Amino acid sequence: MKLHWSPRSPFVRKVMIFAHETGLADRFERVRSVVAMAQPNLALMRDNPLSKLPTLVLDDGHALFDSYAICDYLDGLHGGAPLIPRGGAERREVLRWHALGNGLLDLLVLWRNERDREPQRQHAGLLQAFAVKSEAALARLDDEAPALEAAPFRLGHIAIVCALGYLDFRFAGLDWRAGRARVAEWSGRQMQRTSVRMTVPVDD
Repeated sequence: MKLHWSPRSPFVRKVMIFAHETGLADRFERVRSVVAMAQPNLALMRDNPLSKLPTLVLDDGHALFDSYAICDYLDGLHGGAPLIPRGGAERREVLRWHALGNGLLDLLVLWRNERDREPQRQHAGLLQAFAVKSEAALARLDDEAPALEAAPFRLGHIAIVCALGYLDFRFAGLDWRAGRARVAEWSGRQMQRTSVRMTVPVDD
């Protein structure tokens, strides 16, 4: 298998944490791929016409797009307990946490793109909306930190770890931990996991 990969992408990080947790990280070749909204990667587009990361190319040549689809596929390749429960209340909870973490990540990427535009082209209303929504998401995570702590480390946890890690990576001036001791402490404990430490994003 071949994974189109970047050390900067939080969505790639989600797949890599999942792969390390399931013992599959050595099962695919990592191909360094650079993507940008305004610069389609023609080589990547041969496998993924959307020119997005991550993209996993299977041994038969078929490609999987989107971090969730890739993680779902990987969950069927290992012999341990699934990181995406197959049904019931546990599955709903994992998918809800995944939606919260992944949604926060989507918001943060859009916020960064808008923030990095020339000042005269930035939309003040959008910037304010991103700030309000991220504050609400972080408040919800702080409320749910005890439940996250009590539950097994699964895909929902991974998505939230990646969102909080992206805040540290791209929003260093935003003190997201202030007033949110529970989720800040939870996040600090997750950083002790080997899979999380090994995938900290870097500009490279």
